[in-house]
Amino acid sequence: MAAAGGFGALGRLGRHAVRRAAALRAATQPRLRAFRVSGAQLQQPFNTSEEKPQFPGASAEFVDQLEFIQPNVISGIPVYRVMSRQGQIINPSEDPQLSKETVLNFYQKMTLLNTMDRILYESQRQGRISFYMTNYGEEGTHIGSAAALDSNDLVFGQYREAGVLMYRGFPLDLFMAQCYANADDLGKGRQMPVHYGSKDLNFVTISSPLATQIPQAAGAAYAVKRENSNRAVICYFGEGAASEGDAHAGFNFSATLECPLIFFCRNNGYAISTPTNEQYRGDGIAARGPGYGMLSIRVDGNDVFAVYNATKEARRRAVAENQPFLIEAMTYRIGHHSTSDDSSAYRSVDEVNYWDKQDHPISRLRHYMTARGWWDEDEERTWRKQSRKLVMEAFEKAERRLKPRPDLLFTDVYNEITPTLTKQRDSMWRHLQQYKEHYPLDLYDK
Repeated sequence: MAAAGGFGALGRLGRHAVRRAAALRAATQPRLRAFRVSGAQLQQPFNTSEEKPQFPGASAEFVDQLEFIQPNVISGIPVYRVMSRQGQIINPSEDPQLSKETVLNFYQKMTLLNTMDRILYESQRQGRISFYMTNYGEEGTHIGSAAALDSNDLVFGQYREAGVLMYRGFPLDLFMAQCYANADDLGKGRQMPVHYGSKDLNFVTISSPLATQIPQAAGAAYAVKRENSNRAVICYFGEGAASEGDAHAGFNFSATLECPLIFFCRNNGYAISTPTNEQYRGDGIAARGPGYGMLSIRVDGNDVFAVYNATKEARRRAVAENQPFLIEAMTYRIGHHSTSDDSSAYRSVDEVNYWDKQDHPISRLRHYMTARGWWDEDEERTWRKQSRKLVMEAFEKAERRLKPRPDLLFTDVYNEITPTLTKQRDSMWRHLQQYKEHYPLDLYDK
């Protein structure tokens, strides 16, 4: 009987709990219904099996099987080209149909850059200048991209874009003046050699720290966008610089702020002595573009026409649509990274010779011109002789020129020189006068 009484009490408690739960459901039902109604206004009513994700951070579908995304989802991003290695147009519809004068200008600028490189490289080896970086093998990336830009577009270079500046009209005298740090140098002798810059030509002065120009270019492109000035910004860098954190910041800012910016990556195979297979595991640099929401393309950097076409279209759309583009130009650095590097320590002579002899941007363009009767051996010899003469004249002039005045060390930071800098400048002059036998001031401009 006691047990039966206990079960009766439990039954009564159970019925009471059920009634309370029912009452609670009834009380909360209006609120739940209101939530569902509100939610129906925000998204389409999908069936449970077809319900789509609503996370704000991605656009995707649900799956019910565990599977990781493979790093290379396709066999490899294709390389866009216009010319074969023998200079033949592969698809006539992709021929930019440039005039003879334009193509000859391409060729002369590429070969003039090559001649300047050889003379200044030897100059450094003879102790005449302190440092140099050649552009051997990458001339097509410079000229092809520079020709596709407008003159008022802003250029941020890394340190191997001398051809871009040359195409824009930077004279040989100023190239030499910068490398010699003489009184004609626009930078007044304050920079290392090959750190060029020209305000008149919209070429931002190169700086040594790697990849700093990438977020700077994003900021400049955002300013250009706000001005609505029909300008674009182009930012050059190597595949090694793309491993810097600055690259992530620049890519992300430019995409989210919708900036008219062209990221131009010269993938030349090596970050100084580090080959690409030790730099990254993904499919090059172009593969990173979609992850940042950028339209991307990979081009044959040794094909000046392919580079021209890609840059021209990217420039047009960047300005018209206010969005960034990523161009990965596949090329090869034939020369040493700089005069501080010996590339024979990390790559074979046969490897270098292949790119120098079999797949060089200059020889490819020369094949194209020769096939059209625009160039022959006599013109080649005449131009090589003339270009060397032009470079040597600028070279000899730069060597004779005096160094910048020492007191320029204290100018161009403040509009008016500060008392502290005045004190430092006066102290410098007293020191130079007291120990003048140790300072050849006659080599400096007055």
